[in-house]
Amino acid sequence: MRVLIVDDEPSIRRTTRVAVESAGHTAAEAPNAARALKAAEEEGFDVVFLDLKLGADDGLDVLARLMKLQPAPAVTLFTAYANIATAVEAMRRGAFDFIPKPFTPDQIRAVLSKVAKAQSMERRVQALESDLASGAPPVDLESEEPAMVRALQVAFRAAETQANMLVLGESGTGKSVLAREVHRRSPRRDQAFVTVNCPSLSRELLESELFGHARGSFTGAVAETSGKVSVADGGTLFLDEVGELPLEIQPKLLRLLQEREYERVGDAVARRADVRVIAATNRDLAAEVRAGRFREDLYYRLNVIAISLPGLRDRPADIRRLAEGARRYFASRAGRPQLAFSPAVVDALVRHPWPGNLRELRNVIERAVILAPGATIELQDLPDSFCAERRPTLAVGAAISLEALEAEHIRRVLASARNLDDAARTLGIDPATLYRKRTKLGLT
Repeated sequence: MRVLIVDDEPSIRRTTRVAVESAGHTAAEAPNAARALKAAEEEGFDVVFLDLKLGADDGLDVLARLMKLQPAPAVTLFTAYANIATAVEAMRRGAFDFIPKPFTPDQIRAVLSKVAKAQSMERRVQALESDLASGAPPVDLESEEPAMVRALQVAFRAAETQANMLVLGESGTGKSVLAREVHRRSPRRDQAFVTVNCPSLSRELLESELFGHARGSFTGAVAETSGKVSVADGGTLFLDEVGELPLEIQPKLLRLLQEREYERVGDAVARRADVRVIAATNRDLAAEVRAGRFREDLYYRLNVIAISLPGLRDRPADIRRLAEGARRYFASRAGRPQLAFSPAVVDALVRHPWPGNLRELRNVIERAVILAPGATIELQDLPDSFCAERRPTLAVGAAISLEALEAEHIRRVLASARNLDDAARTLGIDPATLYRKRTKLGLT
């Protein structure tokens, strides 16, 4: 963490700095309120140790200014004038903690440890809130398909180690979901899980997002940022679509993996970070290496444990369970918990090739839950591609059964008729017979 020490006594600043740096953090100093506020506004700090008496300045007033920063640092006040009333007022204004002078280095380190734990808990809460707000069904990491079972077994065995991991698979197969689960099962579970989407930014912005930057290092860099690597220190860094990582950044990632060191953009200071890297890609990285678009040494550093996730079309035994799970989730959110699939829909879901994999499945089910007018999700509630896959070519003399020909004819008449009576008249049968046939075909 970045720590600012604010005290008008040089010896106090020096003693505190030694304690901070011995705990593995970086420290800056300010002798008065004006310097402290300027540094906090321009550079940003995770923690501030603030003297309550700064000459003519009141530490409580400085505290109030610090609490208005976004994000606000964790401020610990220390003073020789400690009393309960002052402590209560400091906490009321947002102070994280309160230390009376004289203090020991162990007290400083204890506060830093408490801040780190509090920030870790806050990140976990934010991750849970993000998951809840994402509108995604609960994670289902079970399978009846041998290829998926083997992939999960390897991933969960490796989760307990510190090994880097490379997750391969098409878009939508659940690579990020698996990465989160690996983190949850790892010794780093209480630390941050940080995601970087490699194709989402330009090379310059991606480098800054990963490693951070110094103030003034490029146009628009009005404040120092720590970067995702710093945030992930002690936890897991997930690099989504690492195959699209620019060549210029790859040596810096390699240095982080080999030496656990990195530098911020525009800053020559080497910083250390203990992160476990899980990378994912839908590309053939070995082919990218041969084409010169991906460094071979980086590939081998990432490829310690490789896991290949099969596409949903290769998991036919899992499709019905996954679809039912998505149906229960979206139907419950829509206030329609009794909504069910018709047999024809189940058959269509199992037969569909699922080019978009799990992501497509969730979207299809959510759409069907929204559009289904009755208590049952029918074929017409699915996208047109499902109906086209299901329906035979309607042509007299085609190689189809009379039953299939009749079913398709009834389906088309029902789709174009204003109501059931009109459809019955067109078909030359009474409405009761049409109702029975429609029920049998799963068209109700």
